[in-house]
Amino acid sequence: MDWILFGVFLLLMFGGVPVGVSMGLAGTLVVALTGLGIMSLPTNVYTGIAKYPLMAIPVFVIAGLIFERAGVAGKIVTFASAVVGQRRGSLAITAVLVAMILGGISGSGPADSAAVGAVMLPSMIKAGYPRPFSASVIAAAGSTDILIPPSIAFILYSILVPSASIPALFAAGMIPGILSGVSLIVVAWWLSVKYGFEADSTEVRPPFWRSLKEAGWGLAAPVVILGGMRSGFFTPTEAAVVAVFYGLIVGVVIYGTLNARRVYDVLVESAEISSVILMVVALASVFAWASSTLGTFDHLAKSLLEAGISEVPMLLGIQLLLLVAGMFLDAISIYFIFLPLLLPVAAHFNWDLVWFGVIITMNVALGQFHPPLGVNLMVTCKLAGVSMESTIRWVIWLVAVMAGTMFLVTFVPEIALWLPRKLGYL
Repeated sequence: MDWILFGVFLLLMFGGVPVGVSMGLAGTLVVALTGLGIMSLPTNVYTGIAKYPLMAIPVFVIAGLIFERAGVAGKIVTFASAVVGQRRGSLAITAVLVAMILGGISGSGPADSAAVGAVMLPSMIKAGYPRPFSASVIAAAGSTDILIPPSIAFILYSILVPSASIPALFAAGMIPGILSGVSLIVVAWWLSVKYGFEADSTEVRPPFWRSLKEAGWGLAAPVVILGGMRSGFFTPTEAAVVAVFYGLIVGVVIYGTLNARRVYDVLVESAEISSVILMVVALASVFAWASSTLGTFDHLAKSLLEAGISEVPMLLGIQLLLLVAGMFLDAISIYFIFLPLLLPVAAHFNWDLVWFGVIITMNVALGQFHPPLGVNLMVTCKLAGVSMESTIRWVIWLVAVMAGTMFLVTFVPEIALWLPRKLGYL
């Protein structure tokens, strides 16, 4: 039955069926064939999404869209331009910085890639950056958003690994997320200098203090969200609600860019995005329940451990496996498919599950912007009007440097664990 479960899943997935639906159908078929109780499926679908921490996901999606529609991204771009100044690569550097700041608001890579792309792509193209290069940099920058808290990916991980708390994961992702962003800045600047991008930019540098004042409300959002969680005023789920109301005040009262119609559109769009995420979670829970009941992942984990592979080769093998999986699967699918297999391995080697979550999420971040199915890259390529194939010569550099950062965190766990320990989460 183990082979039927995975065989049907792979057959459906490579046949063009959406990954979530493939997982749900494969799990349902195995349940029906083995007599595990077909009538229990509705209950498992419901329990898959009836988890309190998951409530934060649709609310953070709303918060991200509100800040995007309120024009916060544009004001942060102006401020970042004032900080960076006018030099070769300045717009590429600005794009990465803006994506990192927005990551502290919504925690969604595709949403922030769309927001940054809509604001930055016209300016970058006007300044002489190639469209494929611009799309690559913005997509890569957007991937840091699932590392810099708040992170939807970390919320999902904590659902599957209850011993890794959301505050600990948020704290653990902060330094690796910043390091990833800095590494992307260095490579984007180097490529800009090497190929002479933005050589004839005549843009006037925005006044620093005025741009800081205008962007201050947006810059304060991550402080409000993370500071409230750290101080104990509210939980991550409550923090998402606070972010929504804060964004509404900024957009409606302070900037005056949001009206009733725009707020309605935000609610509709966020409902569509959230329903897709939670539907995948619900269907994946059927697959996970079927595999756990059959003991599929226990069998695979036992085989791995009995192979006698030592710790370092095992860790490198896991990294390679997740990097390849990231080329074809989204974050939710990777968590539900691979975590049940990898957690017994992590327990065998006594790996810290918070650090392990950061490592897996960094792999997922890489998967968001490398071909053939990087969702961030799909978004930015569509905005830039280029094919994904045309970005490969640029995106390969960004993938390489972020992979280097990931391996650094892999072999120096304190990079991820120092902050949560300092804050008392571990």
